[in-house]
Amino acid sequence: MTAAHPRTSGSPEFVLDGTWRAVAADGDLARGFADPGFADDDWHEVTVPGHWRSHAALREVDGPVLHRRAFDTDPLTPGRRRFLTLDGVFTLADVWLDGAYLGPTEGYFTPHTFEIGRDDPTRREHVLAVEVACPREPDRTAKRSVSGVFAHWDAMDPALAPGGIWRPVRVRDTGPVRIARLRVICTEAGPERGRLLLDLTLDTRSDRDRTPVVLHAAVTGPDGALLALSEREVTLADGDNHLAWAVDVEAPPRWWPWRLGEAARCDLTITADVEGLVSDERSVRTAFREIRVRDWRWTVNGEDLFVMGTNLAPTRALPATATADDLARDIALARDANLDLVRIHAHVARPELYEAADAAGMLVWQDLPLQWGYARSVRQGAVRQARDMVDLLGHHPSVALWCAHNEPLAVVTETDVEPTPGTLARLGAAMFLPTWNKDVLDRSIARALRRADPSRPVNPHSGVMPGLTSSGTDSHFYFGWYHGAIDGLAPALRAAPRLGRFVSEFGAQSVPNTATFLRPERWPDLDWEHLAEHHSLQRAILDRHVPMGAFTTFEEWRDATQAYQAALVTLQVEDLRRLRFDPTGGFCQFSFADPNPAVSWSVLDHERVPKLAFGALRDSCRSLLPMVEPREGLVHVVNETAERLPDARVTVRVDDREHVFAGDVTPHGLTFVGRVGPLIGAERAEVVLDHPGHRIEHRYDLLLPWLGIGTG
Repeated sequence: MTAAHPRTSGSPEFVLDGTWRAVAADGDLARGFADPGFADDDWHEVTVPGHWRSHAALREVDGPVLHRRAFDTDPLTPGRRRFLTLDGVFTLADVWLDGAYLGPTEGYFTPHTFEIGRDDPTRREHVLAVEVACPREPDRTAKRSVSGVFAHWDAMDPALAPGGIWRPVRVRDTGPVRIARLRVICTEAGPERGRLLLDLTLDTRSDRDRTPVVLHAAVTGPDGALLALSEREVTLADGDNHLAWAVDVEAPPRWWPWRLGEAARCDLTITADVEGLVSDERSVRTAFREIRVRDWRWTVNGEDLFVMGTNLAPTRALPATATADDLARDIALARDANLDLVRIHAHVARPELYEAADAAGMLVWQDLPLQWGYARSVRQGAVRQARDMVDLLGHHPSVALWCAHNEPLAVVTETDVEPTPGTLARLGAAMFLPTWNKDVLDRSIARALRRADPSRPVNPHSGVMPGLTSSGTDSHFYFGWYHGAIDGLAPALRAAPRLGRFVSEFGAQSVPNTATFLRPERWPDLDWEHLAEHHSLQRAILDRHVPMGAFTTFEEWRDATQAYQAALVTLQVEDLRRLRFDPTGGFCQFSFADPNPAVSWSVLDHERVPKLAFGALRDSCRSLLPMVEPREGLVHVVNETAERLPDARVTVRVDDREHVFAGDVTPHGLTFVGRVGPLIGAERAEVVLDHPGHRIEHRYDLLLPWLGIGTG
């Protein structure tokens, strides 16, 4: 072992972040690299947490990649235990310490813990060796890794493989009893009583056959005041001991989504005492709230909420490169857009994002990282990782719904061309007939999620229409993009209301303002093939709606694509709000922000520069909104607040015509105001709501040019 290694001074608890040594696992290197005396002076220096592709020398390496780190510890004192935890490895790893094999890891978001130091508690110098693999999927219809969008997605560059030790590596000491697992679920949040259900695994290693332990659970409120203190004496056998424990709080402070109230949170601390000494302690920040979703109508603490949301991609395609501020900014931007919910689309995000959502009163729809088709071998690992996901995120009040699988269709399509009859037949069969993905894999995962967390709704799969074995779930509609016309969504939902209970994907692509990656100086001879492969551009479809040949400059084309996207978002969001609870319980626009440079469905580009559609989404999701249905000119006011507006005045101006209406606006509802006639062909239109304390102006300039063009 060479002196070139960075070392960490001895401590009872520390992280092994910083500089490691790494090299591609070529030849026979993997056979001896775990040996403490292995010479690694000529290896590359990499940063952990991180991804090996972030380093120039490993940018083209697919893996596996060997990692090494030397560190020092104090000797273990009698009765103490030591654990090594890898909080996240993308995607598979084998782990050695001091030449001894500790075990494998599987699951990129799941922490993996190994006990160390039992064989030689006096040893001070150590070498940790980790072989990390992030294999590509050879068959995208039968994927084998629970990696979701990181393995297969048309909205992220497939070259940005995220292999690496992407979350911290920690060393931690405990007494003879360790709190190995703590799942915290709020099962009751009434005004008079709240209840937290604790599911613990206590790991005991001692010379005794049975170990007496005193457990303490303390709940403190937002102001630090003690709300509850509970104590329990248990006797543990050697090994893993599972325990369920309910902690009640009288008149708990309740957490609300931002549109309904304050996001009050509490702290829960669990302590395990052995012979009067603290053996281990765990703390989580949680809250009291109840969420129900029945037939896609949402209630929080008994209050109805029409849910307006978006699909959130990973903040960065290489997630370790995102800062805590980056993650918090995405939640803040969603709040600025007047959204209630972010759907964590087919991935599990970094912990900082959920903390930010909790603090902001932002609801979270959480997907297990499954998207499209999977091999049968994935079932056992997916079920285990579903339980791990609940352990990891169950205490967050923002997490409102679990979803097992996004679009479980094991059919690969070329999204930029018209599908062949054979592809359409395979898609139809996968959607409407029984399949292993929908009817075996997804049901197994959904069952595991319900058992792990009985408090939250579980969606077995997203984007599945009614078929022989399913009554249907939420819907994905791309009118004005993949099919139909920009104004086709509302007529389709009126014809088939069941499909409109919750529309969780709709949108269109546009060109971002941060566009140097497109090399606009080459216009119109852009590298279309490269943009399609690495930057999500679906040129043929975009050209169908915004013909490139109609524009003489790149800037004109870019602005037109953004105007079209903004028009689509305005019309389809407002169509869904006009269907408020009849039958629609809410929606999630697709999508919010890009994880890498892209021409995509996002309303914010990879630098978080807004497109025109961001403003359209923000304005159309206001709590109080006057709006005009453009096909027939029907005027409504939708009000998501508890405030009644008596004698409100609504003025609609269409070109040189003005219509004035007066009347009451009901709270928590949709109020019909009147009719002004179709907007098709108009050049200017706006609607204004006036009431003491309120003046809301809503313009339709971006929408009007696209009305009546190939209407569906």
